[in-house]
Amino acid sequence: MKNCPYCNIKVGGDLKKCPFCQSRLAGEAEDRYFPTQTILKLQSFFYKLQLFIVWIIIITSIGLDFFFGLPLYPSCKFHWSLLIIMWLLAFEFTIIRLFKKGMNASRVLSISVVLVMIMLGITAYYVGFLKIFVYWVLPNVVMATMVANFVFSMLDKSGNAMVYLLTNLLIGILPYIAFYVLKRNCPLEWIICLLVSFALFVGAIIFRGREVVNEIQRRLSV
Repeated sequence: MKNCPYCNIKVGGDLKKCPFCQSRLAGEAEDRYFPTQTILKLQSFFYKLQLFIVWIIIITSIGLDFFFGLPLYPSCKFHWSLLIIMWLLAFEFTIIRLFKKGMNASRVLSISVVLVMIMLGITAYYVGFLKIFVYWVLPNVVMATMVANFVFSMLDKSGNAMVYLLTNLLIGILPYIAFYVLKRNCPLEWIICLLVSFALFVGAIIFRGREVVNEIQRRLSV
C-alpha cells in the first residue's frame, strides 16, 4: 500500500498522487479499486483534438485574411475569416450541447437547426444568396425539422419532445404572417411549410391527444 510522507496517510489502489496534498506517493501500488473510464478518456481526447484543429483553422484564416489580404473569391469585399470563426464557434457550441447531459434529441435538433439557420442567413447576406436562402433553403430545412420533431415526439415516452412538436405550428404560421404584414406574396415553399405544420399538429392530436393537452396546460399554466 502506498503512503503520503506529508499527510501521513495510507492510500490504497494505484494512485500516483495523494488525494489531499497532491504530493507523489511512496510505496508499492496495489490492485486498482475502480475501473478505468476509457470511454470518457477517448471522448476527451477527440474533443481536444477537434478543438486543436479548430484553432489551427481560425489562426490560419485570420492570417490569410488580415495579414496577407487573400480574398475568399475574386469579388469578395468582406473579411471572410470572421464568417469562418462564426461557423467554428457555432460548431463548438453544438459539440458542447451534444456532450451535455439531459439534452433530448428534439432539443439538440431544434437548437442546432436554429443556430445553423442563423449562421446560414448571415453567410447568405454577405455572399449574396440571401433571397435563395429565405425563399427556398430555410422553409425546406424548417419542414425537415418539423417532421423529425414529430417522429421524436411519437417515439419519446417521457413527453419531453412534445413541446418542440407544438412549436412547429408556431414556426409554420409566423413566416406566413410576416409576408402578409409586409404585403408580399408568400412563396410556395412557405405555404407548404404552413400546411405541413398544421398536418403534424393534427397528427399529434390524433396519436397523442392527451399529451398535447397536458403540454399546453403546463406551458400556459391553465
